[in-house]
Amino acid sequence: MKPPQGAIDALLEGTHTDPFSLLGVHEGPEGTMLRAILPGAEQAEAFTLEGKPLGPLGLVDPRGLFEGRFSGKREPIRYRCSAQGHDWLVTDPYSFGPVLGPLDDLLIAEGTHFRLFDKLGAHLIEHEGADGVHFAVWAPNARLVSLVGDFNDWDPARHPMRHRQDVGVWEIFIPDIGEYRAYKYHIVGVDGTVQPLKADPFAFASEVRPHTASVTALPAKADWGDAAHRDHWASVDPRRVPMSIYEVHAGSWQRDRWNWFLNWDDLADRLIPYVVEMGFTHIQFLPISEHPYDPSWGYQTTGLYAPSARFGEPAGFARFVDGAHRAGIGVLIDWVPAHFPIDEHGLVRFDGTALYEHEDPKLGFHPDWNTLIYNFGRREVSSFLLNNALFWAERYHVDGLRVDAVASMLYRDYSRNAGEWIANSEGGRENWEAVEFLREVNRAVYAAHPGFLTIAEESTAWPGVSSPAHEEGPRENLGFGFKWNMGFMHDTLRYMARDPVHRRYHHDDITFGMVYAFSENYVLALSHDEVVHGKGSLLTKMAGDDWQKFANLRAYYGMMWGYPGKKLLFMGQEFAQRREWSEERALDWNLCEAPAHRGVSNLVRDLNRLYCGKPALHGRDCEPEGFEWLVADDAENSVFAWLRKAASGAPVAVVSNMTPASLTHYRLPLPQDGYWREVLNTDSRHYGGAGGGNLGRVEAKGGVAEITLPPLTTLMFEYAG
Repeated sequence: MKPPQGAIDALLEGTHTDPFSLLGVHEGPEGTMLRAILPGAEQAEAFTLEGKPLGPLGLVDPRGLFEGRFSGKREPIRYRCSAQGHDWLVTDPYSFGPVLGPLDDLLIAEGTHFRLFDKLGAHLIEHEGADGVHFAVWAPNARLVSLVGDFNDWDPARHPMRHRQDVGVWEIFIPDIGEYRAYKYHIVGVDGTVQPLKADPFAFASEVRPHTASVTALPAKADWGDAAHRDHWASVDPRRVPMSIYEVHAGSWQRDRWNWFLNWDDLADRLIPYVVEMGFTHIQFLPISEHPYDPSWGYQTTGLYAPSARFGEPAGFARFVDGAHRAGIGVLIDWVPAHFPIDEHGLVRFDGTALYEHEDPKLGFHPDWNTLIYNFGRREVSSFLLNNALFWAERYHVDGLRVDAVASMLYRDYSRNAGEWIANSEGGRENWEAVEFLREVNRAVYAAHPGFLTIAEESTAWPGVSSPAHEEGPRENLGFGFKWNMGFMHDTLRYMARDPVHRRYHHDDITFGMVYAFSENYVLALSHDEVVHGKGSLLTKMAGDDWQKFANLRAYYGMMWGYPGKKLLFMGQEFAQRREWSEERALDWNLCEAPAHRGVSNLVRDLNRLYCGKPALHGRDCEPEGFEWLVADDAENSVFAWLRKAASGAPVAVVSNMTPASLTHYRLPLPQDGYWREVLNTDSRHYGGAGGGNLGRVEAKGGVAEITLPPLTTLMFEYAG
């Protein structure tokens, strides 16, 4: 039966909402009908994929519509087209059946599909005998979705997609294309409004900015050699093993000679050996997912599933992770589920409606960052994000996620004034939908990937951030493995910025942190946020002249590495970068040639090795039994001393003198008589200090040792018997 002319016109104009009902192969009582749009062809002949001829087709509309019949069953069809003496082959995408099945529909509808990244997006597959790419996108409120790309001249009339109406997913299989093809989605809203071309939310790769198309690619790689590393982390309690994290912005750690980004392979060749030499246990990258704007540092992400094209192909990042693991280094990445940017090619009003975001700006607009907040209460949105967490763990073997801006997710009134936010159903400020989302993510990744870590950047007093998120437990418990200790960072940096003569009046800037030090599993983070936007580098934050700044910084690092909690240091601060960090340039590596800077680098390397090698310094980082004050109240001398201890290994005493005065015959209480070996002295000449100290050891008698405390110095003593 011939379709109505209006349907034919819509088909050729690319506006027919169900092109699969007319195009492709259709069995009927008069034989099997073939119908195809073959632009530019004058004649066309049909074949099976195996090359069996089925007969010619007739041109029934000069705009390129061909029809024909053959006797046989439905199967994929290939056409040989001819025009003006030229021949070419076209495999008909409308002759293929769907790829997704009813089980996918059910799980997608429930929001319980934990393999969405295997189903949505662009996948290179073999389907019904042909190699090609299957595309699928969620756009439930769209009237029509068409696939456009460099394989169809970006013409939306060429490939309108099949609509799976029950779940709002649109799909199409395009045969005979492979990797590195650029594409987007052409979406017509329910009111007929054509949206800006949209990148694929599940794209595994993207074009290099400023271009914004998604790119077909194989995620990660097939040949991994990191089983030993992953098995190790699956077998240990991360709270009781050393973790010293080197935070890195991949685009500015180093640059090539043209001031362009290093690709992942070059970065691996330089960064991994450096991190091993410096004694760090983990690298943590600022977000490496695709983002359009360099100064966002990746925190305004448009491609959550795509490693940024700035650094090469997706497999390059997989090779980096594999190489780091083989060298014994873990890889963490910053993850941003709190918000997304308003770039028109991204998620904003994706199908013409507030799909990923909230309609009401009082719920869905972030005033701080001019971004949109995910609608965590929508099961498909929370599933999109949860699957992304699982994706990085499975496909790229990352060891964990540091989750950005958790505080902004927990509270509906975050950075809002009265009248600018909407209370929850109980009349409170808590965002319980976001809370449950975070709990679900943590439950899912810890269950599926033993050894995986999640770390929260959370700056409020929310209880139970790093408490297990069991179904039967308190609903406040978020289930993170660790939480950044923002209080430690703020208090101690404020203290170190004070002139030493005034520090005696602010002694509690250091001691107060121990009141809550074990309320969560903490990471002590001196992150990128502390060395940008006019804050200066850590070195310039220190009080005093240049000599005192270096001495203060060394003493501060010594104190931090002796303090309970895992460690994190942003790149460049390990050699006392002088300039404030900028994403536009590489670090000032030439500073490492100067003795004072080289001394700080030597200190950080030795601190990491000491921290990793002494169970007392890491074995009970998260347990109060691992800490004991020795001197907490000597504000007059600005001296702090405590004992670190663990189930195995000798105890270690940590002593800091935060004044520029040398203290001799200082009476240090110690729990065991005998010799205590000086295992760290930040005043060592090797670190750029003056070389004062205790000749390698002190002796405790009657519970006290008389020691020398050089100015602005941290010492560590290990019990030797």
